[in-house]
Amino acid sequence: MLRGFGVLLPVFSLPGGCHVGDMGPEAYGFAQFLADAEATYWQVLPLGHTAPEYDDSPYSAISLMAGNPPLISLDKMAQDGLLTKTPPRCSPAERADYEAAWGLKRRYLQEAFEAGLGRGEFEEFAAANGWWLEPYGRYMALREAYGPPWVHWPPKFKRPGARLPEKIAKRALFYQYVQYIFWRQWSDLKRHVNSLGVFVVGDLPIYPAHDSVDVWEGQPYFKLAPDGTPLYVSGVPPDHFSPTGQLWGTPVYDWEALRRGGYLWWARRLRRLLTAFDYIRLDHFRGYAAYWEVPYGEETAVNGRWAPGPGEELFRAVEDVLPRLIAEDLGLITPDVVELRRRLGIPGMRVLQFAWDGNPANEHKPHNYERDLVAYTGTHDNNTIVGWWLEEATPRARREALAYMGGCRGAVNWCFARLLFSTVADAVVVPIQDVLGLGGDARINKPATPRGNWKWRLHAQPPPAHARRLRRLAKLYGR
Repeated sequence: MLRGFGVLLPVFSLPGGCHVGDMGPEAYGFAQFLADAEATYWQVLPLGHTAPEYDDSPYSAISLMAGNPPLISLDKMAQDGLLTKTPPRCSPAERADYEAAWGLKRRYLQEAFEAGLGRGEFEEFAAANGWWLEPYGRYMALREAYGPPWVHWPPKFKRPGARLPEKIAKRALFYQYVQYIFWRQWSDLKRHVNSLGVFVVGDLPIYPAHDSVDVWEGQPYFKLAPDGTPLYVSGVPPDHFSPTGQLWGTPVYDWEALRRGGYLWWARRLRRLLTAFDYIRLDHFRGYAAYWEVPYGEETAVNGRWAPGPGEELFRAVEDVLPRLIAEDLGLITPDVVELRRRLGIPGMRVLQFAWDGNPANEHKPHNYERDLVAYTGTHDNNTIVGWWLEEATPRARREALAYMGGCRGAVNWCFARLLFSTVADAVVVPIQDVLGLGGDARINKPATPRGNWKWRLHAQPPPAHARRLRRLAKLYGR
């Protein structure tokens, strides 16, 4: 990666829009903020289709390939001539409300679909993306007709090849059309961001949700019982932070079945997403070396076991795109994970919040950084820097951080940003909350908390003074 810096801001956290951030004018406004700051990267969270039963977590998507419909901008549709009437004026919501956004936008999308707006381009899009788009449309229409999860559908529809009744087939076509609108808007936005000299960093969750089109359509590639329920689910083992571990609950891959297919099922998804992003962060990279699987029905992750992942063999199937990948190698990292990343030449991650434990050898301390890293003040799973400093950091950690930085004159978030920019890491990323100096109430996600996450939003564009300050830091440290 180029030596530079980026800002982390999910699309759903953008200001404006109807009930949730979207790909409309405010997204273009934030792109201009990045350009004014002379940023190199805009990092977002996964764009996959989320569901309320999974708290709209982008890491438990019901489709890895399909974009999240609430993020569609009605204003952008109007600008592109794809609305039959003027879009409503919305009062910005304090927190993201995906269901309200979809309830509103679905009506406008339905009218555009029935009016045949953009039909020629839609047909081209459908022809080029049919391998994932057609199963997605069928899954969504069946989900609408019979409710979630797919394992409770009529037996003939539990497998993806059954003929659909005419009414359901028409709904399937509508959901394909929604994806045409989504990816048209995302392509326009990414093209604009790139024209400003900024790269877009996306994110690929390691697993989809069990009730997802990916699992329904790809049943042979997951460890499932004959009735479709999981045999094993994902998680991480117990540690000193969590004595019972973390039980994520998504099904795990049958890597042997994927290997027999040359990993084509997985590789096609990665390559498709790389048409939407310049770089992709691989969530839970350690799971590609070895992963923790827990028998289905367990209430905690305690009784899980380590199982071997595909390792280097998987990535040799996509060797040409390795320079565009980032390994999220946080958490319990064993030597095999380190060796896998080194062999592949993929940059890893470091987080400043994890540095202050009194151990000079801590890999998150800046003097231990290497060039092939992407370093963060914090990620979407962390508290904000200000929130961490005031609410979570021990007095010892604060003393150590201050001694390391030679004191901190001014706002603590900028002291940490300056330290981050000064490192040898090729890329550094600051969440927008840490640019603005926001407290813990601006946190995006608190792991192991099943509800109330993925809702935080900006209320306005960042002030120009913050762009100037980022630009000065970038110039000072050659970013």
